[in-house]
Amino acid sequence: MNRLLLVVFATLVSLPAWASPTTLDPARLKLKSANAVVIDADTDHQIYAKAANEVTPIASVTKLMTAMVVLDAKQPMDDPITIDTDDIDTLKNSSSRLRMGATLSRREMLRLALMASENRAASALARYYPGGKAAAVAAMNAKAAELGLTQTHYSDPTGLSPQNVSTARDLAKLVQVAAEYPLIREFTTTAEHSVDIEPAGRTLGFINSNALVRGHSWDILLQKTGYIREAGRCVVMLVNIASRPVVIVLLDSIGRYTRFADAQRVRYWLETGDTLVFARAPHARAVKARGQRAKRAQYVKTANR
Repeated sequence: MNRLLLVVFATLVSLPAWASPTTLDPARLKLKSANAVVIDADTDHQIYAKAANEVTPIASVTKLMTAMVVLDAKQPMDDPITIDTDDIDTLKNSSSRLRMGATLSRREMLRLALMASENRAASALARYYPGGKAAAVAAMNAKAAELGLTQTHYSDPTGLSPQNVSTARDLAKLVQVAAEYPLIREFTTTAEHSVDIEPAGRTLGFINSNALVRGHSWDILLQKTGYIREAGRCVVMLVNIASRPVVIVLLDSIGRYTRFADAQRVRYWLETGDTLVFARAPHARAVKARGQRAKRAQYVKTANR
């Protein structure tokens, strides 16, 4: 019995905890994202910042504010909403699995806009907002002003417009307010979901746009991803790390997986105070080596001319 108690005790003390504040050297957190901020959600203390006050496009992170004003309007969540030509993206020509005439409840449109970042769903939600899409965007900007998001501006409800801009610090505030909406927390952290599309009667399955949600190894309370060329890859999250809530905002990452790798770096840094270094895959090392050899060969060939 004593041996069992020792094992249990050892397991408990080995559970990850935040590193001591004195060991959290920002220089050890080496992020690839251009703009970032890490906030202790309990105290609103800024733990880390990188160009956090720089105004930049925010892509589909916009949809958090779209969801907030839609929920603030308190329209019936079971009302049907139909996709029409006004919801087609003529700016970026992005694709959508929601065809013309597809009808879902407001609840399901909101879920798809948040979990799968469905642009047509977000557009339709704004179009059905009291007063239409222009009124929805006006409400989004009014809400931003009310929350003190002084560097934030919205031009459309989907985030496809690069004129939707904010800062990492403003978005950290937005995440904390959005987390007060139970449906936003639920829908942004749904890993996968199927919907029955009317009137065609088709069933479509959707997955979360955030790979960390689908992996189930993180305790994510709220999240939203985003991407357009002008914004780069973005992700904002409210997560529990060692049982403490943390807001992580990562903007303008280059590469499909960089924002998620940066999130892993933040988590490791908070838990250990050290730098997380990802081992380069053997194949990647081989490709790089071949490229270097080719460059050297070309240099020698040129030099011998």
